[in-house]
Amino acid sequence: MTTIRDVAERAGVGIGTVSRVLNGSQGVSNRTRERVERAIAALGYRPSPAARALSRGRASTIAVTAPFLTRPSVVERIRGVVAGLDASEYDLSLATVETPEQRQRRIVGLCQRDRADGAILISIPPTPDELETLRTVGVPVVVVDAVTEGLPCITIDNILGGRMATEHLLELGHTRIAFLGDAPDARFAFTSSDDRRAGYLAALADAGVDADPDLVVSGEHSREAAAELAGRLLDRPAPPTAIFTASDTQALGVLEAARARDLEVPGQLSVVGFDDIEIASFVGLTTVRQPLYETGRRAAELLLAVLEGTGPRTGARIDIPLTLVPRLTTGRPRTRATRRRPAH
Repeated sequence: MTTIRDVAERAGVGIGTVSRVLNGSQGVSNRTRERVERAIAALGYRPSPAARALSRGRASTIAVTAPFLTRPSVVERIRGVVAGLDASEYDLSLATVETPEQRQRRIVGLCQRDRADGAILISIPPTPDELETLRTVGVPVVVVDAVTEGLPCITIDNILGGRMATEHLLELGHTRIAFLGDAPDARFAFTSSDDRRAGYLAALADAGVDADPDLVVSGEHSREAAAELAGRLLDRPAPPTAIFTASDTQALGVLEAARARDLEVPGQLSVVGFDDIEIASFVGLTTVRQPLYETGRRAAELLLAVLEGTGPRTGARIDIPLTLVPRLTTGRPRTRATRRRPAH
């Protein structure tokens, strides 16, 4: 294995000179630099990322912080980040956030320059105080799935996504459409579910359909909680003919509740999710596709551009388009003479 000492001996210079050439430092004549570069090429020498990081005072690490790491949508975003960093010299440091205390520790950790050269925050925008600290220490940050003034952001239009799902159901002839989303969580200030609900309400209003507040429900973000909430909706004297959920995970819970009541989907109940996670196509779920993988990859590429001095440190916002994907869980509403059978 070729070492930096081998390069120095071949070029007839000291190890320090080779190191300065590798790091692009000043103080090396053009003639000496060319001699070192010829030796590097002849020997096929590639410096280790760790060694280069040490000589530059850098960590050669990108820190990714995300809430609830095992959620399918988060996993898909991280896959995109990994792909975006694949050809770079940076390693990936991954941290999950499930409590406010963890959130604070993770952000504080990013403010230590020797921990990471840059960071990607997924769905967790920094507070104004945290943002000021990050700027002071000079750690470049890209935010995904949240808007933070003054930082590069990769976003989608959640309000538009809510409209797209609801308009699809309205076009099929549904007017009694329920929304099932996430309960407000002040600990993290997530906004995606609220924005998707806003799009749902706006689409109903534009269609001249009065929103029934009893058909808007929220709870913990899980399949099990969604199944319970959907069950309550479906057991009402006048149940909805369609349910739009804030995520595919919750849509799976709705399908589970429908199956427990022997309801045909889409004959007796139409269901639309959001995200288009991998299992969505397997179960034939109609959903609003947000390119999760693409958002992660674009975030990594944007951060690399910032680190290389070719990308914007502030103000850039990249909106990734959404797509409605009709599958097998939506159709025209059927007359409900024998629509509902009670759960056993």
